[in-house]
Amino acid sequence: MTGKVKEIFESIPKLEAENESVEIAKIVLKLKGLFNSLWDIDKHYKRKEYLLFPFLEKANITGPPKVMWGKHDEIREQLKASIEALTPGSITGKEELMSVIVFLLGPTIDAIDSMIMKEEEILLPMCMEKFTEENWYQVYLETPVYGYCLYDTRDEWRPSESVLENITVDRSEYVKGAPIRLSSGSFDIKELEALFVSIPIDITYVDANDKVKFFSHSPSRVFERNRSIIGRDVRLCHPPGSVKIVEQILEDFKSGKENQANFWLSNFMDRFVHIGYTALRGKDNEYLGVIEITQDITELRKLEGDQRLLSYTGS
Repeated sequence: MTGKVKEIFESIPKLEAENESVEIAKIVLKLKGLFNSLWDIDKHYKRKEYLLFPFLEKANITGPPKVMWGKHDEIREQLKASIEALTPGSITGKEELMSVIVFLLGPTIDAIDSMIMKEEEILLPMCMEKFTEENWYQVYLETPVYGYCLYDTRDEWRPSESVLENITVDRSEYVKGAPIRLSSGSFDIKELEALFVSIPIDITYVDANDKVKFFSHSPSRVFERNRSIIGRDVRLCHPPGSVKIVEQILEDFKSGKENQANFWLSNFMDRFVHIGYTALRGKDNEYLGVIEITQDITELRKLEGDQRLLSYTGS
């Protein structure tokens, strides 16, 4: 990441030195390519937010992660604005290009560079002090969920045998054990696991203490999830800008004022996504938590008429 930022830093003075005869379209295209590659930083920030921050929070370090997540969102917005500003044909003169560089591209690069410095001087030393080898191995195992930023080292890391023994869970005894009996039937663990992997919706359960207790792990999830969020306060699983909405939902559900909240995104990565929150209540109407159901309904919204004949998906 530092190398890519340096490349952009070095290219800007060269652009400023060019005369009016330089073809602006080529410069804009080069800058757009560089900034498009920088969007890979979103993977890096997600790894911090969902893999590093939870372990810091468990060590009672909440301030720095909260501030840093807010800065991540600011940088994301700056990057989006930079990429949009570099749309081919939108900049036609050198003066206009220099304005975009000075007031938008430059500050974006400065913000990214500043974040790198904070990571090297504050975040990583803090993690090195607080994380156990087992923590680091869990981060390593979960990293492929988000991918690598700009390059994949492909290096394999194997921790000490004691760590491997602690992290490896033998589920066979549960699979062979008695089924989980519910009021309308039963499942064994293997069937239940298969159900939550196969069901075409994403489910996340937050308990009555506002802690994430479960999420389904379908390979086609809409939003990424990983096991490090288990036991995490749900407020800390959302960007700072949306925490007020989360708190409002929790307050209204706990008080009994509301039971359902729905949202939808009409153009999330070219998909129409519906997100529903439902208050979970027991037989005596006691508050047990919140179920979040997320579904990609892009294809469902296209349906018309009736489908009465057998037709398999993909046929």
